[in-house]
Amino acid sequence: MRILVVEDDIVTQGFIKKGLTEQGYQVDVASDGQDALFQALEGDYQLIILDRMLPKLDGMTVLNTLRSAQKTLPVLILSALDSVDERVKGLREGGDDYLAKPFAFAELLARVEILIRRQPMAAVQQSTLLQVSDLKMDLLTRQVWRAGREISLQPKEFQILRYLMEHPKQVVTRTLLFEAVWDYDFDPQTNVIDVHVARLRKKVETDDLPPILETIRGVGYRLVEKATG
Repeated sequence: MRILVVEDDIVTQGFIKKGLTEQGYQVDVASDGQDALFQALEGDYQLIILDRMLPKLDGMTVLNTLRSAQKTLPVLILSALDSVDERVKGLREGGDDYLAKPFAFAELLARVEILIRRQPMAAVQQSTLLQVSDLKMDLLTRQVWRAGREISLQPKEFQILRYLMEHPKQVVTRTLLFEAVWDYDFDPQTNVIDVHVARLRKKVETDDLPPILETIRGVGYRLVEKATG
């Protein structure tokens, strides 16, 4: 489930991204309206969280352009403009929901979940299911199966596997994994990634299942397609 967060305040942007990522969502960010419009038109998102007051292009211009381009994905508007008139204007111009700043993350999350549930089930299921050979992941329920057998993963293990499944057969460096899962600069001296990957490998590669997670020495890891016989 991919969400685009459009917010020019870096603190607020980081706060939203961190919270949604911890809930299992894949989050991209944009800091101005021009970049937001490009990403929204080119990317495959299930939801956009859109600030109204943005540099280069304001939020309402971004929203109007998306609707003119027949982009029907839900848009949750964020704004410090919290009068009734401003809320009504935002909704009438194509917003699906409107949340005034400041806000509690719990309320933002609830509104995100409601907007996602309103989408047609077929579209939601298609966007929340990942599969690489006999390995399957449901991003919505956070369940993982290998050869039909459910696997219990810790949050970081889930995020690592998710990133690998989103980039199948590609060599994913430790730096990329560190930035994607831990969301801060990579420390080349740490072995935290190796420890988590080792635990993950034990769960997805039991004795009766062929190896599926390759270590590329000195570089990173790659998820390969090796199904059970």
